[in-house]
Amino acid sequence: MKFSTKQDIEAPLVFVHQTLTDFGMWERAAMRRGAEVNRTDTLRQPAAGMAWASKFNYRGKERNIAVTLTEWDAPLHLAFAGHATTIEALARIELLEMSAKRTRLLITMEVTPKTLGARLFLQSLRLARARVDRSFDQRVAHMAHDIEQRFRGVRRA
Repeated sequence: MKFSTKQDIEAPLVFVHQTLTDFGMWERAAMRRGAEVNRTDTLRQPAAGMAWASKFNYRGKERNIAVTLTEWDAPLHLAFAGHATTIEALARIELLEMSAKRTRLLITMEVTPKTLGARLFLQSLRLARARVDRSFDQRVAHMAHDIEQRFRGVRRA
């Protein structure tokens, strides 16, 4: 199942890229939501090959997922691969400079089931496709808004 959305952000391309690649911030955000997140690579600088192991509860069960940064083409795009026992996911983030202070964020995510239960779960999502797409769009829009707010805060300081 594929999801995709785009958002325009009132911030320069380099700032948006720096915010998206502040992996410590994303780790802390996941931990605030109750997930356990551990870096599993030994890289000293952000680059393709960075990896995380995450454990969290979803629908009453503990889930484990391993995420790897598979592509890093600063500041234009990033790609991640996620592997769990039931699903595999590929996420691609592309940035396009619209003007000096405006960036377009394009996110595509493809989720593939590995088990019958995951296949049934994804089928139920397909039946509610409009609601799922709307929720995905809203989450990305919220993230874009947060990046804009950070840029405004940085610019004033």
